[in-house]
Amino acid sequence: MSLWFAPFTLPELAREREVGLARHLGIRFSGIGDDWLAATMPVGPPTHQPYGLLHGGASFALAGAVAGAAAERCVDRAQKRCVLDEINGNHLRGIAAGLVTGTARALHVGARSQVWQVEILDPAARRICVTRLTFGVLAAR
Repeated sequence: MSLWFAPFTLPELAREREVGLARHLGIRFSGIGDDWLAATMPVGPPTHQPYGLLHGGASFALAGAVAGAAAERCVDRAQKRCVLDEINGNHLRGIAAGLVTGTARALHVGARSQVWQVEILDPAARRICVTRLTFGVLAAR
């Protein structure tokens, strides 16, 4: 059974979500399941910290982009909006180059809040970062 309020496609997400920070970081939605959403981000100079590894803020940006898009797809967007309240995470492994994939899965989808977990993996499926994000569900204005 699908978690989503209404069906959607990757091209729809791309048209809607490739703006601002996600666009600058090269974040692209890459997969949809009944209860998950995935996006990729290239690792290179635009996403590096001073030591030449993936910046923790870039990992959080990927997590926020994929979990935020997933959270919004769980509500009637004509009536509700999801806003990030809190993010925390653990950076488990460094990566200097390649493509990382963040996969968001819901831990809780309620009427007033949602909690999502995003696991970011390298091309060898090793965990780079795990995050948990809490969204408030507000009335649309």
